[in-house]
Amino acid sequence: MNTVSLAKRIKLNVLKMCYESHSSHIGSCLSCADILAVLYNDVLKREERFIMSKGHAAAALYAALAETGRIPKKALDTYCQNGGTLSGHVSYGVSGVEVSTGSLGHGLSIACGMAKANSSSRVFVLMGDGECDEGSVWEAALFAAHHKLGNLTAIVDWNRIQSFGAVSEVLGLEPFVTKWQAFGWRCVLRSGHDFQDMQSGLELPDEGSPLAILAVTVKGKSVSLLENTLLSHYVLLTDEQYHNAVKEIEGC
Repeated sequence: MNTVSLAKRIKLNVLKMCYESHSSHIGSCLSCADILAVLYNDVLKREERFIMSKGHAAAALYAALAETGRIPKKALDTYCQNGGTLSGHVSYGVSGVEVSTGSLGHGLSIACGMAKANSSSRVFVLMGDGECDEGSVWEAALFAAHHKLGNLTAIVDWNRIQSFGAVSEVLGLEPFVTKWQAFGWRCVLRSGHDFQDMQSGLELPDEGSPLAILAVTVKGKSVSLLENTLLSHYVLLTDEQYHNAVKEIEGC
């Protein structure tokens, strides 16, 4: 399966999983689906490790794992269901999941530990921009630069909307690029929906300092009803909205 097809399959699975389980976080999943497709189709190898720090986008990660053969596709039917194996936030115990996440701000610290413990293995962590409100993120950023963790890459899903408002209104991050640089990181901007652009960033060589990729994304990407809306974080789709969203993604 090519990266474009994988991204589409992830998005369709996300819609189905959230619709059938009457659960939320569709917008957060759709904003990072293209990034996950690049990671799982083009970048991650056996010796590399990945942390999904924005654990509320669990459906997108589970879909990526299923579509690349890491978990059975039938497991997706258990998402957020009583007695199911896939919970609404990323949970350890699922094949391909390193740690449980969802209490935001911890993924980067965990990734730092992994990167320091094994300098020969690349470690990737996907975070949300709203997650960067957490002080623990910046403590980990200082740690990574101090220890010259060049094998560590942090990807920030920069969709500019968090759970209760625009990131700029809740707690402004600007100047975001220079902030990472001031903390001792290499920092590059990429389009989170341009597969080649993302891949070029993710394959940048180790230069002896950690790398932050600020991936510019659209919350609710590929579903016009949800794009760039706060609604997309907690919306429960009606039957009509779900079927229209499926048609829209299938037509991409």
